[in-house]
Amino acid sequence: MKKADRKKEHFRNEWKYLISTSEKEVLNLRMKPLMKLDPHAENGGYLIRSLYFDDYWNSAYEEKESGVLMRKKYRIRIYNYSAESIKLERKKKFGSYIYKEDAPLTKDEVQKILSGEYEFLLKSPYNLCREFYIECMSNMMRTENNRSIMRENHGSWMKERSGSHLIQMSELLLEAMYIFDSTLPALSVLEPGKLIMEVKFTEMLPQIVRDILQPHAAEFTAVSKYVLCYEKTRYMNGFEYWYETQEREIL
Repeated sequence: MKKADRKKEHFRNEWKYLISTSEKEVLNLRMKPLMKLDPHAENGGYLIRSLYFDDYWNSAYEEKESGVLMRKKYRIRIYNYSAESIKLERKKKFGSYIYKEDAPLTKDEVQKILSGEYEFLLKSPYNLCREFYIECMSNMMRTENNRSIMRENHGSWMKERSGSHLIQMSELLLEAMYIFDSTLPALSVLEPGKLIMEVKFTEMLPQIVRDILQPHAAEFTAVSKYVLCYEKTRYMNGFEYWYETQEREIL
């Protein structure tokens, strides 16, 4: 068993704010003397593509909407359209606390998952992959609405080298599921001029950082990026939409 599989779960805080592009510029100026740019952010930002999975009952969506305290989501994530770093991730949430674990995948393995060929997961040295196999087989996990989420980071700041305090400001876009294709058209999910600012930290957020994070017009939100994108394409396979269609046909 991989040593990484045995590590203790360390939950972190995760706060989300809905901010404007003008607030983003002000925040960048205020954070510059106090924090360091994420070393992975070339030219001030980078692209993240996440392909989310949900089960037959849409549990990830329904549990979020119902306010279930403890829940989880699976996703495949890549950076800047590259196949060099591909991760299967499971994100556990307990209230506002987050624990994330991951396991590496290859591009061929991603294609197998999308084709429903899960057997290789069972032979993986990573617990996460083996548990994802069970989820796929017993709960019929699949990519929700055949859509991926692209997050375009417009700024990523770190307070410490360890990354224990991280602030990200990003645009949210919705695409088709072919996450390695850089030419895909994208649909904006947020209203024009809006970004999501995520504040991630372990233990305690220093007061000096806390003071600069809340611009006058910022809106604190518990919204999920996955839920936003799910609802953007809910008409594609939602039962409500099916019933509405049937009623119109009957009338």
